[in-house]
Amino acid sequence: MHLDVQDLRTFYYRTRLGRAAQRAIRSQVLALWPQMAGLSLVGFGFAVPLLRPYLPDARRVVALMPGQQGVMPWPPGLPNVSVLCPETLWPLPPASADRIIFLHGLETSEHPTSLLEEAERVLAPEGRILFIVPNRAGLWARRDRTPFGFGRPYSLGQLEVQLKRQGFLPERHVAALFQPPTEQEFWLRTGAFWEEAGRRISNRYAGGILMVEATRRVAASSPPGLPERARRPLRILDGIAAPEPKPA
Repeated sequence: MHLDVQDLRTFYYRTRLGRAAQRAIRSQVLALWPQMAGLSLVGFGFAVPLLRPYLPDARRVVALMPGQQGVMPWPPGLPNVSVLCPETLWPLPPASADRIIFLHGLETSEHPTSLLEEAERVLAPEGRILFIVPNRAGLWARRDRTPFGFGRPYSLGQLEVQLKRQGFLPERHVAALFQPPTEQEFWLRTGAFWEEAGRRISNRYAGGILMVEATRRVAASSPPGLPERARRPLRILDGIAAPEPKPA
């Protein structure tokens, strides 16, 4: 089930560990998507900690929050862009999002298949979608004092298989949250070092989260003219005279 929006807000904005996690994840998102000028961006789950850098340049930013989680006004001091909605019924027209970010949305969903179908409906044909989920092999998924200790953690293979079944094509992946999920001063103070070292050592196993960027899978089309050729029978024997019957 989805986490409560108040718990998520408290973690990311009022705890040192949450703010450290926010910086680590956001830096990787910005490395993947440095530009958002003129594009429509949608966040689902509790993606607002990752959306703020794109507010000045994106054509539109929408933060969708599932009904089971609850909603909060965001961003503070600016026109609200957060919307409460059913997780499998987004208030957006088809093919209207150039970029979609999932954070605390997929692993806690009670209907992941229907949720991915809805995301596919909203994603533009040339759009890209970023899934951020707890890493099954990481430390963060084993500690329920953070939001990453809830829901279904994934291995990279499990996530990619699920995405392919729903019509997405995984393009690239990275990891983040290499620092331990602890409030101890040493680890918080050296968090940036562990993030940098972790990315150099492994982008798959050691991180607390996995980030997979995917696109919509496009069905293969038939080559031009094939239906026309198929309708025409082969004329292998054309030009050969038919045998004449023998006189009785």
